[in-house]
Amino acid sequence: MKQPVRSAFALATLTLALSACGGGSSDPAPEAQRPQDTRTFAVTETSLPFTALAGAPETDRWSGTLEGAGYRIEVPKNWNGKLVMYAHGYAGTGAALTVSNPAIRRYLIEQGYAWAASSYSRNYYDVRAGVEDTNALALAFNKIAAANSRPLATPSKIYITGVSMGGHVTAAAIDEEALAYANHKVSYNGAVPMCGVLGDTELYDFFAAYQAAAMQLAGVPATSWPVTNWATIQPAVKNALFTTFPSTTATGATTAQGDKLKTIVQNLTGGQRPMFDVGFAGPYTDTVWGTFGRDGKMLGILNDDVVSTKNFVYQLDNAPALSAEETALNNTIYRVQATPDANRLRTDGLRWVPKTNARFNIPVVTIHTLGDMYVPFSMEQIFKKRADAEGTSGMLVQRAIRGVAHCDFTINEQVKAFQDMVTWESGGAKPQGDDVLTASTVADPKYGCKFTDNTLTVDEPASSAIARSRAQLAAAYSCN
Repeated sequence: MKQPVRSAFALATLTLALSACGGGSSDPAPEAQRPQDTRTFAVTETSLPFTALAGAPETDRWSGTLEGAGYRIEVPKNWNGKLVMYAHGYAGTGAALTVSNPAIRRYLIEQGYAWAASSYSRNYYDVRAGVEDTNALALAFNKIAAANSRPLATPSKIYITGVSMGGHVTAAAIDEEALAYANHKVSYNGAVPMCGVLGDTELYDFFAAYQAAAMQLAGVPATSWPVTNWATIQPAVKNALFTTFPSTTATGATTAQGDKLKTIVQNLTGGQRPMFDVGFAGPYTDTVWGTFGRDGKMLGILNDDVVSTKNFVYQLDNAPALSAEETALNNTIYRVQATPDANRLRTDGLRWVPKTNARFNIPVVTIHTLGDMYVPFSMEQIFKKRADAEGTSGMLVQRAIRGVAHCDFTINEQVKAFQDMVTWESGGAKPQGDDVLTASTVADPKYGCKFTDNTLTVDEPASSAIARSRAQLAAAYSCN
């Protein structure tokens, strides 16, 4: 059954709609410009065409540009009438726009699905562009097919899946807020966000909380935000907390103060759980530290600071009750304050950082690795709490994967999530998932075993990152 939109959201929608139509005392003022709006990006069209997949069914493959974004579309000759939209992850801050193929491409075309992927018209963490451009491509699917001399029926079903920032795009695109405000509106039939930023701006809250804790424990506590001398003090902070700082060439090792930071980060990222120790000692800790020292404007996506750490509780052990030391830490640590309405509703489309409110009425299956330090497992917990509050958790299934890196999934793990979502959407039983909120369940040494599949496919050779990861850390992944 379709879930009702909460009254506050409905009232805000009505208010903005009346304003946009001149229903107030005057027409709304134009929206302010932000740094992201002045940046220029370009598609290298020669990079868009892509070759057939060896050993796969015959397909038609089209590429081109649409509203400033590049795209790829693949349609099997035996198309089953269904379309899968794929949303890629963060592509950096460069000017070049690129398109990524879905990891489950072979499975999709073997099963008769068409798929389409956009580069988005902008880089940086621009989820708004990701939603609009992915939706625009879905809406243009038939027109593009006809232009390539293959007229097709309107897709009978449209699904969406994506990784990392693309998981944020996926969760935002299916939200009631996108259906109300997006300039390009698509009603999806099912979704699979993977390693997604399902807490939207709360990911950036985590980065700030992590930095504030590191500075506090290193003896150089923050007194204002952003920390303008971060580049200068960072070496001293690292040396106070690590005997070996994690990197692609070195496994991290902590000092006594660093052990405290490790426990704080464990609790900030989802609590005691398998794979955390390996993830914390790995290179994605360095990636997270690369976000430190910034303001809360998300590199110009926003004009005001959206980051807040006022509600975090810093814990030095796994017991919920605060010790005297923890109480002192929480009372003295610097609290980052957000600018009110920094990410407010807009009159010209989606919020600048679209929300993952968990207001949806379609089957959603998520997967997330337990050792991810960059987009941590806590994102799943935030999303589940939002779904519980909205009354939509009956349409949500979440799965923990025993991976140690960001988006560290095998193709089989991704395919299983997609298969189960489609079976559910087509009238089958709700698939199994994992309890992501009960601390004792998440802390179980076998947690994540149920949906972890280390079997590799033809598209995951021994030289691939996932094959190396699963081989090198076989003992950690093991559920025996």
